[in-house]
Amino acid sequence: MRNLFKALWRVITFPFVLVYIIITFPFRVIQNAYRFVNSDPEEDRPLIDSLASLATEPQARASLWDHVEDLRMHLLRMVVALAIGVGVSFYFTIPLMEYLARPVEGLDKLQAIKVTEEIGVYMRVALTSGIMIMLPYIVFEIWLFAAPGLRAREKKMGLAGIPFATILFLGGVAFTYFLLLPTALPFLGGFTEIQQLWTASDYFSFVTGMMLWIGLFFEFPLVIYILTSIGFIKPAILAQQWRLAIVIIAIIAAAVTPTVDPITMGLVMLPMSLLYFVSIGLSYIAYAGRKKRGENANETEAGSS
Repeated sequence: MRNLFKALWRVITFPFVLVYIIITFPFRVIQNAYRFVNSDPEEDRPLIDSLASLATEPQARASLWDHVEDLRMHLLRMVVALAIGVGVSFYFTIPLMEYLARPVEGLDKLQAIKVTEEIGVYMRVALTSGIMIMLPYIVFEIWLFAAPGLRAREKKMGLAGIPFATILFLGGVAFTYFLLLPTALPFLGGFTEIQQLWTASDYFSFVTGMMLWIGLFFEFPLVIYILTSIGFIKPAILAQQWRLAIVIIAIIAAAVTPTVDPITMGLVMLPMSLLYFVSIGLSYIAYAGRKKRGENANETEAGSS
């Protein structure tokens, strides 16, 4: 009889409980997110010690496989998000292709010499626009994977950096389209008297590849600022090794530039070099803030003792 009353009570109260769960769900999500962002890791161990423990501690190896499983789930969600972004971009891929072809006076100035070239170009542009659409979420998944091992301040800084990362990436894309392409294409197309009959595949591979790489390079100052803020990089080292950095930038520019002419390579190197020196300045700012926080923490500990 008691079980019957319990079952009847659950049936009667179920609608009210369901309404309560629905109403309180956003508040519980906000509360859990607040706790997650403001919590410090349970164990703060140096990276070398953590790697050494994998060979001696079974618990550390089990924890590693848990992290691998978490990484798999994050990668799966990123792939699903990318598929959604590509699906959304299908609705405006043709207008986007027409816009990207403006530097060569339209799509009718390009040609396709392979049977599958048009669909290949269409999918490439759709994939590139899908990455741009879902970039904030992809960066958020990366932050979500790394957040459990970060301190509260580092979590907040990484979360706040997501919109800045998006803005910097779009800035790199805009730089490529409005400054790099109008300079590089006339040079490449007028270097000799040979008639230029560019294929759609080569043109859009050149444009989208440059946009993606330059967009990623524009993220460098933000990455350096965050790494300096959490103590991984010191600005003095960046300032001392600027000559080596220029050499590395030249190698990277030569690797990602699809042409062999020095003009295009120089146009890629110029913003990368400027961004490196901007990163040095931001690194000094982050280092000064980190040093000041350390001094304030020491004064607080001395005062409490």
